[in-house]
Amino acid sequence: MLAVKRQATLSSASRIHQALRPGLLSGLSFAAATRAYHSKLYGSADEAIEGIKTGSKLLIGGFGLCGIPENLLKAIARRKDIEQVTAVSNNAGTSDYGLGTLLQSRQIKRMVSSYVGENKEFARQYLGGELEVELIPQGTLAERVRCGGAGIPAFYTLTGVGTQVETGGIPIKYSTDGQKVLIASEPRETKVFGGRKYLMEEGITGDFALIKAWKADELGNLVFKYAGNNFNAPMATAGKITIVEAEEIVPVGELGPDNIHIPGIHVHRVIKGEVYEKRIEKLTLRRSATDENSLPASMQQRIHIIKRAAREFKDGMYVNLGIGMPVLASNYIDPSITVHLQSENGILGMGPFPRPEEVDADLVNAGKESVTVLPGGSCFSSDVSFGMIRGNRLDMTILGGMQVSQFGDLSNWVVPGKIIKGMGGAMDLVAATNSRVVVTMTHNDKNGGPKILKENTLPLTGVKCVDRIITDKCVFDVIPGKGLLLRELSHGKTVEEIRASTGCEFDVASDVAETY
Repeated sequence: MLAVKRQATLSSASRIHQALRPGLLSGLSFAAATRAYHSKLYGSADEAIEGIKTGSKLLIGGFGLCGIPENLLKAIARRKDIEQVTAVSNNAGTSDYGLGTLLQSRQIKRMVSSYVGENKEFARQYLGGELEVELIPQGTLAERVRCGGAGIPAFYTLTGVGTQVETGGIPIKYSTDGQKVLIASEPRETKVFGGRKYLMEEGITGDFALIKAWKADELGNLVFKYAGNNFNAPMATAGKITIVEAEEIVPVGELGPDNIHIPGIHVHRVIKGEVYEKRIEKLTLRRSATDENSLPASMQQRIHIIKRAAREFKDGMYVNLGIGMPVLASNYIDPSITVHLQSENGILGMGPFPRPEEVDADLVNAGKESVTVLPGGSCFSSDVSFGMIRGNRLDMTILGGMQVSQFGDLSNWVVPGKIIKGMGGAMDLVAATNSRVVVTMTHNDKNGGPKILKENTLPLTGVKCVDRIITDKCVFDVIPGKGLLLRELSHGKTVEEIRASTGCEFDVASDVAETY
C-alpha cells in the first residue's frame, strides 16, 4: 500500500513538472515556475468580474467607505447589463460613492444590510418601494456570513429576542406610495437554552465575494490594514468565487505565514487596484477646549450629557460607545484611569479623533469617523468583534436612544415610514447579558414630548436591557421588576420639573441631589 501511495505522489509531481517544463527550460526555478502556474492575478477589474451577471448574489466587504472594493464596484457600474443583483453588505456607502453608485444606476434589486445610515438615496429608494432591503443586526449579519463560509447552516443567538427580528414584520419592500408593506421579514424559529430564548439564524453565502485587501500575493494570501479588515474577512470565505483587489501585490513568500489574515485557499482572483480615492465618510478631527466653547447651544446640550456619561467609566473597563453622543464621551475620560474602547467594526484600544497629520482612511469608528488607535490596541474582523460582544467580554455599552420605557425597553433604530437608520450593532450590544447598558439622550423630543415612557411606541431594539438613562435633565436607574429610580438632577432642575417632562411614574432616591 505504501508503495502505491508513493508512486501516485511521484506521478502527480511528474505531471506538474511536465506542465511547467517550458518555464523550467526558460531558466525559471521549479519554485518560481510553480508560483507562476498557480498565480491568481488578473489584468484588470473588468476582467476579474467576468461571470457576474443579472441576478447574481454579491458579498461585498467594507464598512461605510472603509475597506470597500472601489475598483471592482466601478467595473460593475460600467456593466449596464448586470442588473437585479442582491448585495450583501453592512451598508451601502454614500449616495455618490462605493456601493451607493450601484443604487444610483439601479443595478441592485435587494440590499441585505444592518445599516442605512445617512445614505439618503438608499433610504429614498427603500421608502419609495424601488428597493428591497433586508435589515439584519450587524453582529448577526457578520456571523451569518462567517457560518456560511464555514459550512455551518445555522446558529442560535440572543440578538433580536423580543423584537421584530423574532416576530417578523420588518418591511423589506414597500409599495411605490410607501403606504403598504409588500414584503416583510419572516418570524424566526426559537429555542430555549439554559432558560433563555434564542433565535435561529441561517448562514449566508454568495455567488461572488468582492473584497478589498491592503496586500495580496499571487496565490491570494491577504493582509488587511487596521479597520479595513471589517467585513472583508468573513465575506472572503463565503463566496463561491472570491475576487480581491489589493493596494499592493507582493511576491509569494513576502507575507509571513503568521501575518496572513485570509489564506489563499479562499481566493480565486486578484487584481491590483488601479486608483484608490480611499474617501473618509466623516473626517473628524480633535477639538481644542476653545473650539468646544464656541459650539452652538444644541451641541452644548449634547456636551453636557456626554460629560456626565464619561463619569460612568471605571479604571480597566472594556467599553463600546455607540454612534453620536456616546462616542464623544471618550473625550472626557478621566486621565488618571485607563479605559479600553471597543468599536464593533474591529478596533480594541481606540484612541481620540486624530490631528490632521494622523488621519488614516483605514482607521474609522462605528460612526465612520476618523479615529486613532492607542499603543497596545488591536484591529480585527467584524465577526471576531461581535464574538467579543456576544461572549460577554465588554463591561459596559453606551448607546443613544429614541425612547426608553420605565422597565428599560430601548428603541433607537427606526421611525416606521420616516427615519430608517437600521439596527446596526445595537441589538447585539444590548443582548450581551453581562454588559451594563447606559443610554444617553435628550429628555424630550424636538416637539417637547417625553422620550421616557410607560411603554415604547417605536419598534424595540432590546427588551428590559437598559440599566441607566442619562439625559440633559437627570439620571435614572432602571430597577429590575420595579421601574425607574431618579438618582441625580442636572444643574437647576427639580423633581417636579422631571415629573412634568417624563411620560411615566418613577421613584425618587432618598439621596437624590443636583450633581451635574
